[in-house]
Amino acid sequence: MALKKAEFNDDEVPIFEEALVYKRGEYWQMRMWLAKEHKYARFSLKTRNRATAIDKAKLHYHELMAGQLQGKTYFSITTRMGVEMYLEHRKKDVTNGFIVSGRYNTISTHLNHWLKFIGKDVKLKELERTDCEDYFASRTKTKKKKTIRISQTTVENEQSSVNAMMAWLYKHKETYIDGFDFKKLKAVDKGSEENRRSTFTDDEVARWTKSLADYIKDAEKDLTEPNNLVKAVCGYYLGFSLITGLRRGEQLQLKWSDIEDMEHSEARGNDFDLIKVTVRGETSKVRKTRKFVVKDSVYLKGLIELTRKRHTGKILEADLVNLVQDELMFSTNGMTAVTARAIGVHFDNLIVKAEIPNPDKRGLVPYSLRHYFITQRVNSNLPPAIVAEMCGTSITQIEKTYYHTTEDKMVSNALAGYYVKDGMLIPK
Repeated sequence: MALKKAEFNDDEVPIFEEALVYKRGEYWQMRMWLAKEHKYARFSLKTRNRATAIDKAKLHYHELMAGQLQGKTYFSITTRMGVEMYLEHRKKDVTNGFIVSGRYNTISTHLNHWLKFIGKDVKLKELERTDCEDYFASRTKTKKKKTIRISQTTVENEQSSVNAMMAWLYKHKETYIDGFDFKKLKAVDKGSEENRRSTFTDDEVARWTKSLADYIKDAEKDLTEPNNLVKAVCGYYLGFSLITGLRRGEQLQLKWSDIEDMEHSEARGNDFDLIKVTVRGETSKVRKTRKFVVKDSVYLKGLIELTRKRHTGKILEADLVNLVQDELMFSTNGMTAVTARAIGVHFDNLIVKAEIPNPDKRGLVPYSLRHYFITQRVNSNLPPAIVAEMCGTSITQIEKTYYHTTEDKMVSNALAGYYVKDGMLIPK
């Protein structure tokens, strides 16, 4: 569209009759009307020289015209807005049952890490395929000694989430690229890496469990202090994780109606309760409801008592069960689960109290409790199918990650077909 102005002063220069170069203060500027977008594209030419300003303005003009011929638009939403759009789209997938809320939270975390790297106010349409070449280096370097080094697998998962978002934004014409060319990383033995995290020994778990009991007891001395209530709930969460091997997303979404306290049992002088746990399909990573039974001598009773105290302490246990059926178990109010950050903080505190050596190098995290749970069942010679059923994973994953990598299992395999008599190995 031709410029409306017909006369121009000394500080105004028309460019191809469609754009205008003008002086503001000491520097030259440019504006050009974009009919398709109904907006002016404005540039600071960053020069005081008239001739240089005109040359720069012509370059901008040709770039804009070339873009319009290719169907491109100049104005763009920011990366932050793009992430918000994509997450809103994925939230519908949760509602429609395509992904679980735990998966949604993981995607959200991945994209927030990417925003910190790329910047929240960068225009999506200015991004190039090479802009994330240094993503891995940026995510894995840390100056803090106490910070656990991020694994390559974690970064690869983040990169997959980012490119899934970019492909979706590209289809909706919010970007000019459908993904980033991340640097190709060395192949990782994922079986070894996954097993590396389950490096708790039995002695360490015994110390950790004792520290956990003291930790919860200390928190329950004064539950009027909000931090102590969170501390106690997180303590019971970690204990329950140790005896059930649940994923974080599955466990945080457990309601009281998902738990059945079965029969009281006694073995070798130790009392324990059998607990039936139901993981609902909508909260499971594999979208399949599963039920399994575990034994517990402390954690469920303690959490019930804590919940009763939270409900004014005047409710009988039988009445409590009916009252809180739809409440979340690991919560300070029954409606909102404790955060992953809080769980991580209290896990780290317990690692210190139990004097577990080299937790950073070994990559010990709350998820390591699930690895220990699985490893224990593998080393107890449970068939892969049973372990997989209890843990909500595939037989292949159990066999690949655990059945031929744990030291106890390797010894068991090596001695298969023999028995010990008078200190000698004798074939069966």
